[in-house]
Amino acid sequence: QVQLVVSGGGLVQPGGHLRLSCAASGSIFSLANSGWYRQAPGKERELVARITIGGSTNYADSVKGRFTISRDNAKNTVYLQMNSLKPEDTAVYYCNAVFGATIYWGQGTQVTVSS
Repeated sequence: QVQLVVSGGGLVQPGGHLRLSCAASGSIFSLANSGWYRQAPGKERELVARITIGGSTNYADSVKGRFTISRDNAKNTVYLQMNSLKPEDTAVYYCNAVFGATIYWGQGTQVTVSS
């Protein structure tokens, strides 16, 4: 059973930055498409960024130019670098890995952007 452990959330002021990490218990990320999602209170979970096995990335329009998804296969970790954070980025952030027909989810981490 693959486990994904998310870390790096917290409270940050507008304009600040955070880096989220999603560490897998096995070498899955080199074999899986993976992504970061977020869910704000009262809203549905939405895709933030995704990276394919081949390394292609795509982003939600709301985060383009501010967020960067990356992957370190040697560390079995996917990252989300978040810069120029805005209050509307406040949400619980989740990572996932799509391995064949199976989707693994990490636990959420709270990101709060507030002055």
